[in-house]
Amino acid sequence: MSPTSFVRRSLVPAVCIAISAVILFAPLASAEEPAKPKWTSLFDGKKLGDWKSIDFGGEGEVSVKDGMIVMPTGNDLTGIVYKGKIPRDNYELSLEGQRLNGSDFFATTTFPVGKEYCSFVTGGWGGTLIGLSCIDFYDASDNLTTRFVTFKDKTWYKFRILVSSSRIEVFVDGKLMINQPREGHKFDLRFEVEPCRPLGVSTWQTTGAVRNMKVRELTKEEIAAAAKRTEKAPYD
Repeated sequence: MSPTSFVRRSLVPAVCIAISAVILFAPLASAEEPAKPKWTSLFDGKKLGDWKSIDFGGEGEVSVKDGMIVMPTGNDLTGIVYKGKIPRDNYELSLEGQRLNGSDFFATTTFPVGKEYCSFVTGGWGGTLIGLSCIDFYDASDNLTTRFVTFKDKTWYKFRILVSSSRIEVFVDGKLMINQPREGHKFDLRFEVEPCRPLGVSTWQTTGAVRNMKVRELTKEEIAAAAKRTEKAPYD
């Protein structure tokens, strides 16, 4: 046997083993990679689609302009409600909002919490208050989620609302502002925004705009992680 033939025969088993290892372990490596969030867009930037203007009585005329939904100043409320399918629990809702003019809330978002509902108030009670309405029958100005944020006119702010089995978390421009446990608490709405159910956005004597609304279901890992998080948000 020539030296060349010997080398070739010796390499064949090694190559086969290497190929087998790649085939065997490649699926395991892929399985360990975290799944990317699967977002569902709720607004295409061109037409209202499944969003409908709410008949509050005295509302402004809702329109789509420059990739955003504009809700003009009403007497007192103007808003939109989503008529499409949405999750009711263990999900994340993301949207951007801005106040075009006025001095009160400009993108207050009503959303489902399991079988109940709640609203995230954006700049209410004079323009700076944020919080959840209502918790145990107390609205955003009178419960432990009350916080104050200065919102500049004609400036976009990103809001993220995460509803998991254990808590409601709200981020404003990436900063955790609300971390509200669900166990032992009742969530409901002020009567004025009940027409926003199941998912809606509203303004109060203010012109506001929203865009980039989207939703996704939380993964099992995210749900489990939320249950272990402390009840205190970073601002504490």
